[in-house]
Amino acid sequence: MASIISNFFISLDGVVESPDQWHFDYWSDEMGGVMGRGMATCTGFLMGRTLYEEWSAYWADNTDDDGFGPFIKAIPKYVVSTTLTEATWENTTLVTGSPEEIEAQLRAIRADTDGDIGISGSATLVRSLLAMGLVDTLALLMHPVVVGSGQRLFEDTAKTPLTLLSSTTIANGVLHLEYAPAGGVV
Repeated sequence: MASIISNFFISLDGVVESPDQWHFDYWSDEMGGVMGRGMATCTGFLMGRTLYEEWSAYWADNTDDDGFGPFIKAIPKYVVSTTLTEATWENTTLVTGSPEEIEAQLRAIRADTDGDIGISGSATLVRSLLAMGLVDTLALLMHPVVVGSGQRLFEDTAKTPLTLLSSTTIANGVLHLEYAPAGGVV
C-alpha cells in the first residue's frame, strides 16, 4: 500500500501560492537533494484540476531531458476534480464523482500502489485529503520569508493535530519539516 506524501514550498506566514515569486531566492543544491530523495520513492503523483491544467500545458511538450521533466511525464498521475471530464496528458487517470466516490477511488489507488504517491501545489486537495485521513506525511520546505498575501496551506481548516517526524535546517535557513497526522481531525 502506498503512502500519500504532501510536499509544499511554504513561507513563514503559511503562503503556498505562487512560490515562483519567492521560492527561487532560496534554491540550493542542498534543497535539490531533499527534493530528489523525495522523488526517488515516488511511484505516483496526485494533483487537483488547476495544477493539472498548468502542468499538462507546460510539461507535456517540454523538452527538458534532465530533472523534473522526465519524472513527471513518466510517472502515473491522478487528477482529482469534480469539473474535468477528461485528462489527456499521458499516464493520467481522472478521479471524479461525489466526495464519497473520490475518497473510495483514492483509497483503492493507494491500496493498489507500491511506494509513495506525491502531491504538491494543490492546497485545497491536501486539506480535503487530511480531513479524509488520506495524508500520511506532510513535508514542508518552510522558507524564511513573509509573503503577506496569497493562498495559505491551511485556510478554514478544522483543528488537526500533527506529530513532528523530522526537522532539518538547510544552510540557507529553509526548514525541511515532516509531519504525520497525530490521530485524526478534532
